[in-house]
Amino acid sequence: MPLLKIFTSAEPIPTARRTELLQAASRLLSRELGKPEAYVMTCLVPQTAMTFAGSETPSAYAEVKNIGIFSPELTARLSRELSVLLSSALGVPSNRIYLEFSEAKAHLWGFDGDTF
Repeated sequence: MPLLKIFTSAEPIPTARRTELLQAASRLLSRELGKPEAYVMTCLVPQTAMTFAGSETPSAYAEVKNIGIFSPELTARLSRELSVLLSSALGVPSNRIYLEFSEAKAHLWGFDGDTF
């Protein structure tokens, strides 16, 4: 049920590093959100046309969606940890990364032909 979607204008990264990024993000979300990793989805949309502060210098935007409450402490911790992870993996400075946290209602999240 946790979902991380990463959009970036950074140069493409090799497949092995891409896999490492997505798997590390999956483990991070599972741990921090207290959800089984079997339900965590991560995806990367590379080479997206983006501007940030009027510049096409590489940047990234990521959405984190989850069934459950995001406390201010949790979003601050996730923001720190995801920024470090994304900056390192994508080569994008953390001040060019936006993160959005969204709470989803269980009945609005479908899985395996049903909803949560």
